[in-house]
Amino acid sequence: MAASSLPTLSVSIEPLGDRVVVMPIEAEQITSFGIIIPDTAKGEKPQQGIVLALGSGGIPSTSSGQAANPRDYLKVGDKVLFGKYAGDEVKLKDKDNKDVEVKILHLDAVLGLVK
Repeated sequence: MAASSLPTLSVSIEPLGDRVVVMPIEAEQITSFGIIIPDTAKGEKPQQGIVLALGSGGIPSTSSGQAANPRDYLKVGDKVLFGKYAGDEVKLKDKDNKDVEVKILHLDAVLGLVK
């Protein structure tokens, strides 16, 4: 799913602190023979998503004492990896009034960028 094909939400979300709003995307795993492996056979693996919004930081980390700012690491449209059970799921509506599920994660729940 490219950033240009993301649905337009009916509301604007501005995450607070070090939070990141991510739209989960399904990553298909295909063998060299073209066989699609279902999610149940893959096991517990990190999921991928597209960054929709970033907080501005400002909440100090308890371990380092410095505030983490997601904008130092990510930008809107980045594809990221996060743990399967990380963050909070929120259902929103797009401009066509269809349900869209997003996740709100802390910056430290983002495992890495997919390039």
